[in-house]
Amino acid sequence: MSSKKPDYRDLIFQIDSELAKIQDADILLERILLEARKVLNADAGTIYVREGDQLVFKYSQNATLEKRLPPGHKLPMSNARIPIDESRVAGYAAKTRQVIRIEDAYAIPEDKPYKFNPSFDKQNGWKTKSILAQPLISSSGNLVGVLSILNALDESGEVLPFTAQDEKIVGHFASSATDALERAFMTRAIILRMNKMAEMRDPKETGPHVNRVAGYAAEIYDRWAFNRGIPEQERERTKDTLKMAAMLHDVGKVAISDLILKKPARFTPEEYQIMQAHTCFGAKLFVDPQSEVDLISADVALRHHENWDGTGYPGMVDIWAEDPITSPLECAPEGGARKLKGEEIPLGGRIVAVADVYDALISRRVYKEPWDSGKVLDEIRSMSGTKFDPEIVTAFFEILPRIEEIRSRYPDKAEAEAKAEPSPAAAKAC
Repeated sequence: MSSKKPDYRDLIFQIDSELAKIQDADILLERILLEARKVLNADAGTIYVREGDQLVFKYSQNATLEKRLPPGHKLPMSNARIPIDESRVAGYAAKTRQVIRIEDAYAIPEDKPYKFNPSFDKQNGWKTKSILAQPLISSSGNLVGVLSILNALDESGEVLPFTAQDEKIVGHFASSATDALERAFMTRAIILRMNKMAEMRDPKETGPHVNRVAGYAAEIYDRWAFNRGIPEQERERTKDTLKMAAMLHDVGKVAISDLILKKPARFTPEEYQIMQAHTCFGAKLFVDPQSEVDLISADVALRHHENWDGTGYPGMVDIWAEDPITSPLECAPEGGARKLKGEEIPLGGRIVAVADVYDALISRRVYKEPWDSGKVLDEIRSMSGTKFDPEIVTAFFEILPRIEEIRSRYPDKAEAEAKAEPSPAAAKAC
């Protein structure tokens, strides 16, 4: 069998087209890393994003290590950071804006300024050999991050050095991937600005909170869909859309009075009824849908306070009425709007309900201290089958380590300021 590599131009064009469809920046980062590894037939890799004078680990993939995990599980995320300087391979690629190609990580010449950190290899029983570190430079010349691909493989699985052709291929791939990333970052910035309006009104609606809820929701959906045997391509598309929609779940709070939003005490029944209307106000923002994101955003905004047992809100109400909560489209026998129940509640609403309650309970608020983690998890379990869809709760607990990693990745301001620098042992090889 010939070992000559195929012409990758058609494949890269196809990948470019697929990347352009992804809207969420985090999902796009993970996909960029995966596709780069596929194109170069590489066993592993890491993608970093620049934050100031540091590179932040966003996603790591390792096919060898992933085979050791139970089906549907992923490698742990890392919050580690490395400086943009000449001491590490990725930092050097970022600082110099040069592609770095290394044949053997354990035999870097002494005259090179950068060194290889073997701690990840030692901790995980894996060995880095060949490295290709590609800086991600935007069309405007800004450094976005670094794509680091590890251990090119031949057809029998033996590790090979990366070639000059590989360097050319990943350079083209990185250029188009960075364009897609800039679009995704811009989309996220627009959504966060929308949420900033809600945050100015409601101190609970912080940027970290909406990022956490969106991250939880995406991962819960992914596990739920895996458990149901939903094809990977459909899972990925819906995960992307749901994550964007989940970031806007409480945007309707902009229409609620400050006297209620900022009240540091329990609501009266009248105030609680007014507060419930934020679901309707949020849904009204998406009544002229231009995309699948708009459709799911409307569902999530309107239905994330519905309960599995039919005791939530707002139910079947007229969102266009002056007082939507008291304006039923369908009446319940006991009076008021008929409540949605079970799978009548859109999937996005059922998932965000769990994600939102978990984050609210485990986080500090102006009116309460954070609950102990064990108490929060007991509460989530106790509400399975009443407030929450039992299948969604099952998926939540199956990916609990991932949930905790996302929480760590997006700390609230006070938490972030108190956080110590991450241990060097947490950092990966390059």
